[in-house]
Amino acid sequence: MSFVEKFQDLPLEEVMGDRFGRYSKYIIQDRALPDTRDGLKPVQRRIMYAMFHEGNTFDKPFRKSAKTVGNVIGNYHPHGDTSVYDAMVRMSQDWKSRHMLVEMHGNNGSVDGDPPAAMRYTEARLSAIAAELLRDINKNTVEFVPNFDDQDMEPTVLPSRFPNLLVNGATGISAGYATDIPPHNLQEALDAVLMRLDNKSCTVDELMTVIKGPDFPTGGIIQGVDGIKKAYETGKGKIIVRSRTEIEQLKGNKEQIIITEIPFEVNKANMIRKMDELRVNDRRLDGISEIRDESDRNGLRIVVELKKDVPAQGILNFLLKSTDLQVSYNFNMIAIHNRRPMMMTLPLMLDAYIDHQKEIVRRRSQYDLTRAEDRLHIVEGLMKALSILDEVIETIRASKDKRDAKNNIIEKFGFSEEQAEAIVSLQLYRLTNTDITQLQKEQDELHELVVKLKAILEDEKKLIRVIKSELNDIKKRFTLPRLSTIEAEIEEIKVTRDVLVPSEEVVVTVTKDGYVKRTSLRSHSASNGKDFAMKDSDYLLYEANLNTQHHLLLFTNKGHYIYQPVHELPDIRWKDLGQHISSIVPIDSNEEIIEVIGIETFEQPNMYVFTATKEGQIKRSALADYIVTRYSKPIKTMNLKGEDEMIFARLVTDKEEVLLSTNTSYTIRFPMEDLPVTGVKTAGVKGIIVKEGEYLAAVALLKPDQEQELVIVTQRGAVKRMLLSELELGNRAKRGVVILKELKSNPHRIFTILVVNFRNTFTIETEKGVQETISVTSLTRADRYSNGSLRIDTEGDGAISRAYVEKTE
Repeated sequence: MSFVEKFQDLPLEEVMGDRFGRYSKYIIQDRALPDTRDGLKPVQRRIMYAMFHEGNTFDKPFRKSAKTVGNVIGNYHPHGDTSVYDAMVRMSQDWKSRHMLVEMHGNNGSVDGDPPAAMRYTEARLSAIAAELLRDINKNTVEFVPNFDDQDMEPTVLPSRFPNLLVNGATGISAGYATDIPPHNLQEALDAVLMRLDNKSCTVDELMTVIKGPDFPTGGIIQGVDGIKKAYETGKGKIIVRSRTEIEQLKGNKEQIIITEIPFEVNKANMIRKMDELRVNDRRLDGISEIRDESDRNGLRIVVELKKDVPAQGILNFLLKSTDLQVSYNFNMIAIHNRRPMMMTLPLMLDAYIDHQKEIVRRRSQYDLTRAEDRLHIVEGLMKALSILDEVIETIRASKDKRDAKNNIIEKFGFSEEQAEAIVSLQLYRLTNTDITQLQKEQDELHELVVKLKAILEDEKKLIRVIKSELNDIKKRFTLPRLSTIEAEIEEIKVTRDVLVPSEEVVVTVTKDGYVKRTSLRSHSASNGKDFAMKDSDYLLYEANLNTQHHLLLFTNKGHYIYQPVHELPDIRWKDLGQHISSIVPIDSNEEIIEVIGIETFEQPNMYVFTATKEGQIKRSALADYIVTRYSKPIKTMNLKGEDEMIFARLVTDKEEVLLSTNTSYTIRFPMEDLPVTGVKTAGVKGIIVKEGEYLAAVALLKPDQEQELVIVTQRGAVKRMLLSELELGNRAKRGVVILKELKSNPHRIFTILVVNFRNTFTIETEKGVQETISVTSLTRADRYSNGSLRIDTEGDGAISRAYVEKTE
């Protein structure tokens, strides 16, 4: 006995490569990808053949699904029963297949992703159209191979008398390959086959005059004819599938969105859940009051009910963009062609199907021809026997047994073995009743059939005529109207926040310490604008009547701005303390708000944001650049260097003038046009020369076409009124001229400069809370070299904390 070595010394890479290669080949060829000819994966083909073989067809009663599944795994598909049942269920779902191949009684799942009932509860049978996939299978039309245990035979492909791969599409993932072929309308697919039969070299453009594009069982709107054409030409392409929706008007100035069709393969329950989560979590969808699923046996219906005065189109656009109400579908038309995975174009797919049909009809015709010729031979023998009936009977009676009788009539009358068998097997009553005219008629019919079948086999044109005739018959019997609408262009969805937010007039307030809120006009009116809630040391930095569709820009000393839609501000009563900005947007502990700008729309071409820093840097950026989609943290607007701080921000036009003044009173004035427009995040340019120990103390914006004067406030409490004409218009980045008289001891330093007219009054506040309101006309005009008059006792009342011009009604 020779020793058999049980172990082999092989490199791991070699073993892994070999085993995985075999596995990959198997799942590519025999599991996950459909065959181009019948559009079926092996498990689907085996289910259909098993049901057909057992007589579980559309014209017979339904049969338990468990019986079919057991039959399939026992005879043809040695895999798990779950995978077989799942495949069977999918073939019965009218939202997955354009034409169901299996009819099922009982719960076969739902478009919400609900699982089907167990196979012991459901019943199934092949559908009427499935019979067309299997028609002529018993006429030697396709190759049969032994099943897994060599006990039975199974087909390698079905005759597929309609182009199932196009009609029902396919989806699957294997090793290195995935496929996504969408379903199509049966009539259009058949018309494309007929066109290709007429003209072998027809182009995709010509084919697309009959096959417009996919036709999903769930309907919907398909956008992007270019994507369809590309897919038909190359096998890959992208389209957009959009839900079918309409907007209904309700009483009380309300609208609702009705959704009646959703994209293919979208789970309805998950989609509604996502929409509802967005409604709850995204304040942009405040306008939705309720989302209801009203689907029933009559069809799909989802209702999105909106609040009063909320425009439905804007909400619908947002939902299309943010949920599976609209999805993209990517063609990836890979199928098994000649036992290899191939990227299929539409012409290649049609040609593969046509070649298959030619083969089927040839093999069927050959089978029928052989049967007809065999029967004709028998009929001719019977007719000959009838003509010499007495002699034949006498010969048979004189014979010993059946074999001898056959031999005798063969020898005596020249019958063939087959004819002799038919004659001796005839029952006695057939001899008396067999009508020679009936046999003559059968002979004529058989002669005619043989000629016809030979013509089909010998003449390609006649073969094609047969295929066309049968395809037209299927078209007449099974055509369904198109469900999906095709639109040429992909519509770009524009979502503007304005349409998503209910319009409401509110009062917006921001305090110096950073407390923000929006208050309804009702709450503001109830308090008559008095008793505003804030801390004692705080003061109002900004108060304005805005709409919830407007926006707020809050600028900080760290060179940042905070973008805040008004509708997202906390809604708080006038008499209650606002919410600190740091609880909305994270800011540093030493970061302070220096300015607030309310924006109705960013689409203002000649509007800019002007900013300035303590060290004399200034910049001007287009207002449109300040709009952002992500605003969960402060956004840089001035690139500050070292210890520099931003001290000023204002909305400006290019027709204004800029006045800059250092604390030591060096002042310049120049046109806004001289300042170049730069990006939001740049550092800006030098506005005024600031020497060591100095800083930019005051920034003023001047309008040349208005009567304006300056009020200079110094740190010592002095106030000076001065005409603009005292300062000549010049260029930026200069040292400037002094506007205060320099004193040797305790010199005046500029605290701020206010732009006023003679009707204004202004207020100066000190750190101890002392306020002094001064009328501009009470001040005499002074020249550049004076220090004005002392109006605040800074030693007794405290240092000046702020100065501002009173609002005029």
